[in-house]
Amino acid sequence: MEDTKQCLEQAKSNMESTIVFFDKELQKVRAGKASPQMLDGLKVDYYGNPTPIEQVANINTPDARQIVVQPWERNMLPIIEKAILAANLGFTPQNNGEFIRIVVPAMTEERRKELVKKIKQDSEQNKVIIRNIRRNANESAKKLKDNGTPEDEVKKLEADIQKLTDDYVTKIDKIAELKEKEIMTV
Repeated sequence: MEDTKQCLEQAKSNMESTIVFFDKELQKVRAGKASPQMLDGLKVDYYGNPTPIEQVANINTPDARQIVVQPWERNMLPIIEKAILAANLGFTPQNNGEFIRIVVPAMTEERRKELVKKIKQDSEQNKVIIRNIRRNANESAKKLKDNGTPEDEVKKLEADIQKLTDDYVTKIDKIAELKEKEIMTV
């Protein structure tokens, strides 16, 4: 009984991690609206160390079309500007001597469709990951059966694993659908 519960919890935990990862990846997708997450993962050279940009500057969005990066040390301005350009994010930073302003350009219809296509691909990849977690959990369930766990308990576990899989696949669909709507809204 304890083994079946542990097997199910492990599967749920892995599936939840997949959802969190998928959601974070989608936040990086630009929907024409400026957000500080667009600069996530960007590293700047801070006294010889590659450092995440959010650790050397304040990043905010005064409106839906721009991001303002205000470094804590003024001498970091050209370094941050260079890092943003090198990251090839599709926008040009403007350094005014006190902060860096990034104007996020409006997206074309074609670009929107490309992004939706990419989101669909990403959601399919994450569904495959969920199904692989299900397969591994079912293999663990079969091992429990071989180790003496009653067959009806194993059958219930497999049914629970399937229900969990269906729930998480639906979550991925919903997250992707919301992001697609956000991108297609002009």
